[in-house]
Amino acid sequence: MRIDKYLKVARILKKRTVGKELALNDRLLINGRHAKASSEVKPGDVITIEFGHRTFKARVLEVRDNASKQDALGMYEVIEESKTNEV
Repeated sequence: MRIDKYLKVARILKKRTVGKELALNDRLLINGRHAKASSEVKPGDVITIEFGHRTFKARVLEVRDNASKQDALGMYEVIEESKTNEV
């Protein structure tokens, strides 16, 4: 499944277009490599998202085309969520 769609289905991001923008600005990584919006994601991959001063890292556990809110929580495991305090 495409990374931009996965982030939407797993409810990590609210809109698929946000995933595309993150990829265009090199703020989206899969297994430590910069990803395009069309990059494929599979179980076991580690996704890193950089939002300004925040970093979100998660491991893909499951890939589904559709998921309820409750099922979406089981699609990934949060590895790290951090903020950097830059002035």
